[in-house]
Amino acid sequence: MSITNNKKAFHDYFIEEKVEAGLALEGWEVKAIRAGRVNLKEAYVVIKRGEIWLLGMHLTALPTASTHVTPEPTRTRKLLLHREQIDKLIGKVERAGYALVPIDLHYTRGRIKAEIGLAKGKKQHDKRETEKQRDWDREKQRLLRVKA
Repeated sequence: MSITNNKKAFHDYFIEEKVEAGLALEGWEVKAIRAGRVNLKEAYVVIKRGEIWLLGMHLTALPTASTHVTPEPTRTRKLLLHREQIDKLIGKVERAGYALVPIDLHYTRGRIKAEIGLAKGKKQHDKRETEKQRDWDREKQRLLRVKA
C-alpha cells in the first residue's frame, strides 16, 4: 500500500532499476508517516562512507509529538540495504553515471519501506517527448470512450 509518491522523479529521470530499502526512523516519524504528513518532492539519495542516506524528505511532526523530543523535519535518514545491494548501487552510480532518487514510500508487512530508483537524467527534449506521448495516450483513451 503506497503512502506517497515522487512524481517529479519520473518527470526528471529515466528510472532504470528499482530497489526496496528499509528506513531507520524514530517513533515520532513513524507516527507522522502513518498520518500522511510526508513529502518526497525535494528528497534525494546520497552515498557517504559506503552507506546510503536519504536527504530532504520532509516529515511534519504531529502536534501531539513527545515533549522531550525536538522534531527535525528534514533530518538525514539512513536507508537499510544488504551489503551486496549497496555495493552494486555504488558501482553503478560511480561508473555508469546514474543517480539514486526516492520513488515512493509504502508499507510492506506493516513496515515502512522506501523504493529508490537507479536513474539517468532526462534532457529537456526528452521531457517534452514524454509529455507529448502522455497527451496522445490521454486523447486516444478519450476517443475510444466516445466511440464505445
